[in-house]
Amino acid sequence: ELQSRQYLVCRLLLEKKNTIRDLRDQLRGQLRVAFVPTMGNLHAGHLALMKMARQHGDPVVASIFVNRLQFGPNEDFERYPRTLQADIEKLERERDVYVLFAPDESEMYPEPQNYRVLPPTDLGDILEGEFRPGFFTGVTTVVLKLFSCVQPRVAVFGKKDYQQLMIVRNMCRQFQLPVEILAHETVRDEDGLALSSRNAYLTPEERREAPRLYQTLQALRARLLDGGADPAALEREAAESLAARGWKVDYIAVRRQRDLKKPQAADLAASEPLVVLAAAKLGATRLIDNLEV
Repeated sequence: ELQSRQYLVCRLLLEKKNTIRDLRDQLRGQLRVAFVPTMGNLHAGHLALMKMARQHGDPVVASIFVNRLQFGPNEDFERYPRTLQADIEKLERERDVYVLFAPDESEMYPEPQNYRVLPPTDLGDILEGEFRPGFFTGVTTVVLKLFSCVQPRVAVFGKKDYQQLMIVRNMCRQFQLPVEILAHETVRDEDGLALSSRNAYLTPEERREAPRLYQTLQALRARLLDGGADPAALEREAAESLAARGWKVDYIAVRRQRDLKKPQAADLAASEPLVVLAAAKLGATRLIDNLEV
């Protein structure tokens, strides 16, 4: 049946790690498994990752698991949208995914997770890591566990979580994991808002305001491309413009793409590739976005 390539998700809906490992052992050496890890509440951005995975592997395995380890004590773990049946129906319609791995918490964490993957502080404790302490430790730990269960040859992550993508890539390189990490461009709504499961938290009024984060990054990028502007001054101006409209800005940062360090004068003179990253709250909803320069 696998060889027939007739894809209907949840023809194989797996909830136990031993079951996914048994399937993995059957496939080893035969097929190039492509993997898309998610926390569910699937939207068009997730589905785009799965389409990309289908182009680079066969079969495609997706996972849905809301990972407690990456949520802080005052974050939205309990209310994070869990929509498994609706997610299954979306995947059945798309037909890009063959296996859905949807373990529960006791399956992924049968005992306290005392061993964790700690990203280096120069990358894991800045930007998102500064405002969400422990977040990237939770991400890297669960991704390593999921990779252990699925053992994919390729995995697809979205660029919207730019720092996360970089950290996962670095983890795979340093642990010599045989997984190629592919990046998909950020998927946006028609008005530019980056798609996110947390967009559902926005009130109608907030949803109308939300694209301003992307517009602010676009304006900042344009100023950088014009040359001669001080990145730190541009960061301050952008943050102030959002704050004036009621946003609570965690950061707007111009960084080097290769390591997320602040660009120096020599970097700007040499046209070093940059990225502008932002995180800000609109009402009770925290949104993140980025644009490469």
